[in-house]
Amino acid sequence: MNKLVFTVAVMLLGMTSVHAQFGKFRGKKLDAITTAVTAFTVSDEEIAASATEAVKWMDENNPVCELNSKQKDMREYAERLERIFGPYKNYDGLDLNYKVYYVTDINAFACADGSVRVFSSLMDIMTDDELLAIIGHEIGHVKLEHTKNAYKQILLTEAASKYVGSTKGTVADLMNSDLGGMSQKLFGASFSRKQETDSDDYSYAFLVANGKNPQALADGFQKFADMEKEYGADKSLGAKMSSSHPDSEKRVKRVEDKIKKSAKK
Repeated sequence: MNKLVFTVAVMLLGMTSVHAQFGKFRGKKLDAITTAVTAFTVSDEEIAASATEAVKWMDENNPVCELNSKQKDMREYAERLERIFGPYKNYDGLDLNYKVYYVTDINAFACADGSVRVFSSLMDIMTDDELLAIIGHEIGHVKLEHTKNAYKQILLTEAASKYVGSTKGTVADLMNSDLGGMSQKLFGASFSRKQETDSDDYSYAFLVANGKNPQALADGFQKFADMEKEYGADKSLGAKMSSSHPDSEKRVKRVEDKIKKSAKK
């Protein structure tokens, strides 16, 4: 099995928030960046287009499991995801597309354009409902516009560093200048603790609305918690836990508390 080109930040792994990049600038440099960001505009359509370009690059640079894959296990991963998630591809007014990456990282992500990518090693450790719960969390980031807002901030930050004092640059120029690097930055977008919690709540509601037991969300988080205990910040997990990510044990308790509260009604 091939190793992913880079590790993205989603459920388990984390990267430094793009907001921290502004902390490196002071005085006139900060004024110049503020001017550039003000002059540079990013529309929702451009955000979606940049996400589409980035995920296309990811698809081309990672082994993708297809329904017609010649390799049996790759075909089975694609078939399983289709069975689990296929019925929900237009859930809540969304237009979602989804694929499996045949890689060793334990992860999943969703993009601002509705692209959902699940890693085969995550599928290996999750039951069907647990996997659906994890995907539900990721599409929560899309529906609640966390991903869109994070991508916008990244694009503005990149524009500030490349087009200071100029309005000539465009989002397309940014993507074309370094597609691989921009893809890494977009997929490395991190979210606040509140956004993570809100997406947890979205997944909980998603499961309940579709007749699934929300305990699956807690059980999925428990598996992450067990790995955190076993590996900590070991490189086998790809990166240190993001400071903005809620503790997995606390997420388990929060979900189970919601289940108990709901049962009393």
